[in-house]
Amino acid sequence: MCLGVPAKIVRKWGEGAITYAEVDLGGVTKEVIVATDEEVGVGDYVIVHAGIVISKISEDELEETLKLYKELSLEETS
Repeated sequence: MCLGVPAKIVRKWGEGAITYAEVDLGGVTKEVIVATDEEVGVGDYVIVHAGIVISKISEDELEETLKLYKELSLEETS
């Protein structure tokens, strides 16, 4: 099973036809490819899978996703 990871865009740029973004993954930054038709920009929250932005999410969706991840990690340690 593969999971997308929530991240915040901190920088965005383009090179030719490809759009890139630097994202904050909970304190770790990574450069990724933006591959969504949704308009995303600095400050937006997104889901990153395998180094690619696949969708934009709202802050409410971010909070719910982080809550679910926390619940899953607690279940694994029980």
